[in-house]
Amino acid sequence: MIVRGLLSTKHVLLAHIVPIRRCNLACAYCNEYDDFSPPVPTDEMMRRIDRLAYLKTAIVTISGGEPLMHPEIETIIRRIRYHGMIAGLITNGYLLTPKKIVALNEAGLEHLQISIDNIEPDDVSKKSLKVLDKKLQYLAELADFAVNINSVIGGGIRNPEDAEVITKRAVELGFASSLGIIHDGNGSMKPLNRSEERVYREIKTYGKHSYSRFYWFQENLARGKPNDWRCRAGARYLYVCEDGLVHYCSQQRGYPGIPLEQYTFADIEREYFTRKACAPHCTVGCVQKISVIDHWRDPQEEFSTHPLPLGEGRVRVSKFEETCDPHPALPAALSQGERDLRRVSDA
Repeated sequence: MIVRGLLSTKHVLLAHIVPIRRCNLACAYCNEYDDFSPPVPTDEMMRRIDRLAYLKTAIVTISGGEPLMHPEIETIIRRIRYHGMIAGLITNGYLLTPKKIVALNEAGLEHLQISIDNIEPDDVSKKSLKVLDKKLQYLAELADFAVNINSVIGGGIRNPEDAEVITKRAVELGFASSLGIIHDGNGSMKPLNRSEERVYREIKTYGKHSYSRFYWFQENLARGKPNDWRCRAGARYLYVCEDGLVHYCSQQRGYPGIPLEQYTFADIEREYFTRKACAPHCTVGCVQKISVIDHWRDPQEEFSTHPLPLGEGRVRVSKFEETCDPHPALPAALSQGERDLRRVSDA
């Protein structure tokens, strides 16, 4: 299915779908949760998964909120796998138990990501290594699926050195790892300071890392520079919220705002060729990693007037979102696009 998606631009490569907006945590930088929403009814989730299959989606990643709070999360995963799509999940890890990990194995989950923000919990984030290390041990022992651990620096994180410790622990347990850059409370792109830069460079040398760590967009973000690229959100990447609406991404919610059940291949073609005004300062890693596959082809000619640059009323971007580690089959497909981007950035 991935190969088909690469050969043709008329298919969705990656969709994020939200089965529940509620979360059991309240991280200060996050704008993707609430503390009250009910889970999306399972029958409705089945219809949405079926529609993504109709759109020939290659990978479906379940996010939230906290997706493990959905009482029938395994049923959702099974439906994704029934259609031959790759099933992934993003979780804060708090609800992982040996029993839950075995259930995810049996459902056919193929990759899982946890973002760990610090070593000790603080008022910004409770996603700490101290709290989650036992969960990581459970995963190392029991998980049949790939696991990626994402650590973070920047944006006022008190101890950037924590990211080194977290990455070393991930590698020690045999997991892939990636690094995200959190921006300040205003969504500003600021270069990393010396301490953060040192940690960033050091982490890049570790073994069994995620290919996303070498992603050229993040190099520019680390330097506080914009990126020149062709965003294919709404086409190659879809963000489907709990209300079943298709959005460009988690940080540009509101457009196109079409119900997934009404989303067509004509919508995919329109958005594929639509240039997005928010792209130069975008921090959404998943969209960038997917879009780079098509960087070498099909220039975009029309600006979309809907997504706005930072500071103009859109959902605030607060984090470089390493929110997916799509699939081991994608790195080779990305290599040509990365070389093209590097040439553009060096020009």
